[in-house]
Amino acid sequence: MSGLGFKSVVYHGDVWLGELDTVPVSEENFQFPNNEIRIHHISPLSERCHPLSVLQTISSFSVRCKLESSSLVEQPNLIHLHSSCFYEFKTAVVLVGEEEIHLVAMPSKQKKFPCFWCYSAPMGLYVSCLGMLNMRCLSIVFDLDETLIVANTMKSFDDKIEALKVWMTRESDPVRIFGMSAELKRYSEDRWLLKQYTENDCVVDDGKVFKVQMEEVPPPSDGHDRVVRPVIRLQERNIVLTRISPEIRDTSVLVRLRPAWEDLRTYLTAKGRKRFEVYVCTMAERDYALEMWRLLDPEAHLIGSKQLLDRVVCVNSGARKSLLNVFRDGTCHPKMAMVIDDRAKVWEDKDQPRVHVVPPFLPYYAPQAETANAVPVLCVARNVACNVRGYFFKEFDENLSRKISEVFYEDEMVNLPHAPDVSNYLMTEDLGLASNGNGNAPIGEGMNGAEVERRLNQSDEKHASDSSSTHVAISGPELKSELSQPPVSIFPDGVCPASATALLPSQKPILLGAPVRWDSVTGDSDYETKKRVPSIKPHLDLRNQSTGQAPFSSRVPAQLSSSSVQPQGDSLVVEDFKRVHITESDSAKSDKLQPIQNPFSPSSAASSTSLSPHATQVKVEEMHLGHDTQKQNLPHACQVSGM
Repeated sequence: MSGLGFKSVVYHGDVWLGELDTVPVSEENFQFPNNEIRIHHISPLSERCHPLSVLQTISSFSVRCKLESSSLVEQPNLIHLHSSCFYEFKTAVVLVGEEEIHLVAMPSKQKKFPCFWCYSAPMGLYVSCLGMLNMRCLSIVFDLDETLIVANTMKSFDDKIEALKVWMTRESDPVRIFGMSAELKRYSEDRWLLKQYTENDCVVDDGKVFKVQMEEVPPPSDGHDRVVRPVIRLQERNIVLTRISPEIRDTSVLVRLRPAWEDLRTYLTAKGRKRFEVYVCTMAERDYALEMWRLLDPEAHLIGSKQLLDRVVCVNSGARKSLLNVFRDGTCHPKMAMVIDDRAKVWEDKDQPRVHVVPPFLPYYAPQAETANAVPVLCVARNVACNVRGYFFKEFDENLSRKISEVFYEDEMVNLPHAPDVSNYLMTEDLGLASNGNGNAPIGEGMNGAEVERRLNQSDEKHASDSSSTHVAISGPELKSELSQPPVSIFPDGVCPASATALLPSQKPILLGAPVRWDSVTGDSDYETKKRVPSIKPHLDLRNQSTGQAPFSSRVPAQLSSSSVQPQGDSLVVEDFKRVHITESDSAKSDKLQPIQNPFSPSSAASSTSLSPHATQVKVEEMHLGHDTQKQNLPHACQVSGM
């Protein structure tokens, strides 16, 4: 052990490079195993991001130690390693257990060369996030049921129709009876379409006959069999009829796709360049989830067929969703991901600040809700994703990268800048149900997860016995037992009771509202309760609120003033987006990186180091906000604790 710390021998593979002193930076006194630094590989060259900015993003303040040379004899192999990593934005990677230790070449104020900072990171995470940051790409995770789609089998249609009929016999309010009758009609019409498809492989809609088209499903891996499904697509109505098990007619399902999905999908991969890496996290059964996603992404532009098994993540109905589980293979850091879901509370507490909550998709209860606002729900989600991405990389370029260019080997870790986090640019919604002249909340419109998963598991047995008296249902959406959005004054067929409360601008700073229904089932996740016909409750379940009105967002930023936004239905428009909007000219300026200085030159101690000698002049496109007159307002940086 030297006066600086432990002396370690450095190898690249089996090639001896020299010796370096390990300098502790904390009380843990990290040591390399056997005091040997065995470099396993060199990380890929970075085109625009300094390794320190990448590691600070994915592994903030996790510098384990510093390395420097105290040898009086020049060590050319180590100097060459340092120089190569410094100029080419690479790191030398040492594997220690399940971690990677990245040796980051640093400039020195005192000309101590070679010298490194040693960061720890989970296996494979650095390379994955390096590629995303270089391409200005984040991750987005979608829920399926009642977020992007609503799906029903004959059994689930029958259950909904029977429940509505029971409710209608108990209801005395003519306005509500009228609305329930309209909802019942919509269920019955779609049930008739599904019945035709199930029995005849064709449907008659508006006088036109639509026959099945056989669609081949690319196998997600070499071990999966080739599947061909009979599918009918009613494009103008956003309806698709498919069969989860092609040979079992009872697994037929009618799927309604949420309006404006195509706008959101197109934004994610516009101009052939991914703005977001896409994942799915659902409580549905896997075969069902894979088919629902195929209907949403038929050309596999968002998730390649070979990525499906890794990127479509199915969670048990009793568990909570987690971004660490979604990215279990080290493909992304939660700081670089946002979620689109109609419920936040199904996610782990630490992930909820990264969830953009959308109103549940209710095509049977309130089909006009999707078109009642100037900006459709998924267009709002697209605008939010656009803004989050813009804010993230603006912060990455103008704060983190700029300040890291001024960091030297001798500096303290506490002076490192904080990395951007998606949660800083999202306002979470934790809103209960406000009174809207209606004392009940909606039930889910699709299939109940626990019930249908059980039936699907029995499908093979039923098919073998050819039992015509037993229905097989497909595992579908997870139970939607709560609404996170305040209601708007929308009722079936546009009927609104005179007692309905007007939505105030303060009630919903971001999201489009969702209607309140009369046929509620209370409780957060009780599948058995959900399946029973409910009894009328005299009072609302006002979750997380103490008044009859919906509360403010739980994290409304101080910068958001009443003068900065104006209510337009349930969406907001930005009056002055220029203060945070990344323009073409701003992007061009941030992309013009100056040549890096030689760390061994006499002037290196007195001047800061620029970022990328090999920076590709990739222009960050102007953030697309969809509608020219309607834009989503977000804070610049609400400092929210996250991962």
